[in-house]
Amino acid sequence: MKKWSRRIRKLTADILELPKDVTLDFPRITMIGHLQIYIENHRGVLQFDHRELRLLLTKGQLLVKGSNLVIRTIFKEEVFLEGEIESIHYIDSNL
Repeated sequence: MKKWSRRIRKLTADILELPKDVTLDFPRITMIGHLQIYIENHRGVLQFDHRELRLLLTKGQLLVKGSNLVIRTIFKEEVFLEGEIESIHYIDSNL
């Protein structure tokens, strides 16, 4: 049933030319250089310290690594992070 629902949402997004991050619950990531990152459509913080932020996504996780990381703003589905961002990794839940 989930497969059909996802296919219908994807088809609707394609036909109406809607952003896929909104219709399919994909994360939207905006980076400003290597010092700031704004992530939308996450499902919660799994882990955080000054070197790593791990977020739960609808399908998988997002791992941000760096140094001197600080969460400047956090809302239900949005997080704004500052620091020296070294890498961003998507971890698929199907692996």
